[in-house]
Parts: sequence; C-alpha cells; structure tokens
Amino acid sequence: MLWVKTFHIVLIASWFAGLFYLPRIFVNLAMETEPAATARLLLMARKLFRFMSFIAVPAIACGLWLWLVIGIGSGEGWIHAKVGVVVLLVIYHAYCGVLLRRFERGQNRRSDKWYRMFNELPVLGMLAAVALVVIKPF
Repeated sequence: MLWVKTFHIVLIASWFAGLFYLPRIFVNLAMETEPAATARLLLMARKLFRFMSFIAVPAIACGLWLWLVIGIGSGEGWIHAKVGVVVLLVIYHAYCGVLLRRFERGQNRRSDKWYRMFNELPVLGMLAAVALVVIKPF
C-alpha cells in the first residue's frame, strides 16, 4: 500500500506540473505574433500535453486502487468530494486539449489575460484535494 501511495503522490505532482505549465504556454501563444516562436511554443505545448496525459492515467489509477481496493476513505464523505475534484481536474485537462487544438488551427479566441485566469484553476483544485485528504472535514 505504501508503494501505491508513493507512486500516486509522485504521479499527481507530475500531472499537476503539466496542469500548471500548459496554460502558461497558452498565455505566451496568445501574445505571440512571430510564426517561428509560435511554432516552437506549439511544439512545447503538444509534447507537454502528451506527457501530462500519459502521467494522468496511472496517477488516477493509483488513486482508484487506494480507494476501491485498499479501502482508503471508503464510506467517508471526503473521498467522494475528492473524487469530484479529480473529475473536475480531468475535465480541465481535456479542455486544455481542446484549447491546444484551437491554437494549432489558428482559431484561438481568448486573450492572454483570460489564460492567466484560467491558469489559476488547477491551484484551486490542488488546494481542495489536499485539504480534503489532510483535514477530512466530513
């Protein structure tokens, strides 16, 4: 069980690195006017999105293993709330993929300021998830 927890924490930290950084690349893409720089940023964004998608799967699988197989949090309200937060983060992740495809097609309609605000959402998700696990408020 401790190995699964260890992998879960490391994989979640890696996934969040992508969730924090990809929207920051979007900020730069929204401001960029030089085609060569845009191409470089798009390459970075594609590689990062692939990495974070690859990492998200085992991160979530470890969490599900801890909950459904080991029984951590079973029958407690905080685990259901945490699963809800994770679902919202997966939706955020998927929406990042939608935004990336729009940038690739040259169809971005958002400003760099919007992406700066969008970039803060995973911080709130991480805060909520960690608070639920550590404090177990219900």
